[in-house]
Amino acid sequence: MEHSKKTKYSSGDRKDSSADGGAVLNGHFDGMAKRPAAASPAAEPGSHRATSSVMESWKEERTRSLEDNEMSLPSLAAAYTTILRGLGEDPQRQGLLKTPWRAATAMQFFTKGYQEKIIDVLNDAIFDEDHDEMVIVKDIDMFSMCEHHLVPIFGRVHIGYLPNKRVLGLSKLARIVEIYSRRLQVQERLTKQIAVAITEALQPTGVGVVVEATHMCMVMRGVQKMNSKTVTSTMLGVFREDPKTRDEFLTLIRS
Repeated sequence: MEHSKKTKYSSGDRKDSSADGGAVLNGHFDGMAKRPAAASPAAEPGSHRATSSVMESWKEERTRSLEDNEMSLPSLAAAYTTILRGLGEDPQRQGLLKTPWRAATAMQFFTKGYQEKIIDVLNDAIFDEDHDEMVIVKDIDMFSMCEHHLVPIFGRVHIGYLPNKRVLGLSKLARIVEIYSRRLQVQERLTKQIAVAITEALQPTGVGVVVEATHMCMVMRGVQKMNSKTVTSTMLGVFREDPKTRDEFLTLIRS
C-alpha cells in the first residue's frame, strides 16, 4: 500500500490510489472545495499544515441539536411506519407497534455526531508540552453508517501524530473519531476528517490516520463477501513527506 498518498483497498479485491492525497471532501466540509494543484501555494519546508481549503473544518457548526431531535422524532417515526408498510408489514401488529419510534430514536443515536462540535471537545484538552516523539492511539473502536445504504460500518481507527510543543488529551482522539463516525459517512471522508481535525487543532509536525472497517453493504447485500475489510489512510505533514516516519507509524500500529 502506497502510504505517501491516501489509499484504499479491500482485502481480496483491488487496490486504488488517488494522487491528490485523499481530498475526498464533501458532506460536512461544505464550502471547502479542493483547489487546482497549480493554484495551491508552495508548501513551506517541513510544513505540517493541511491545505488552506479545509482549514476551518474543525470549527464547523452543529447541524442538529437536541431540540431538533425532539421536534423531528414524530416525522422520523412516521417515515419508518411508511417503510414498514412498503415492506408488506402491518405496523399495527403487536411486535411492530413501537418499532417506528424505537427505530427513529436509534437512528438519531447512530448519527449523534451531527449534534457535536470538535472545538467543544478539544478546547480544554490541548496542553503545552515539550514532547517531540510520536504519539499513537490505536485500535479505537468505530461505528458508523454507510451514507449510500444506511447500514453499519464498523472497525478500528489508528491515529498517530508528532507533537509541535502541544499535545492533546488521549481520550480526545477517541472523541474525535466518535464525532465524525457517528454520521452518515464514506470511509474515505471519515479518515480525512479525523486527520484534518487533529492537524488544525494542534498544528503538529505530522498526522497519520488508518481506518480498517467492515461494510455491511458488502457483507449482507451486493457481493456478500463476509471477510472483506476496507483500509483507508490519510498522511499529513512529515507522515506524508518522510518515508521513515510513515514506516515507523505503520510498524507500531501493527505491533
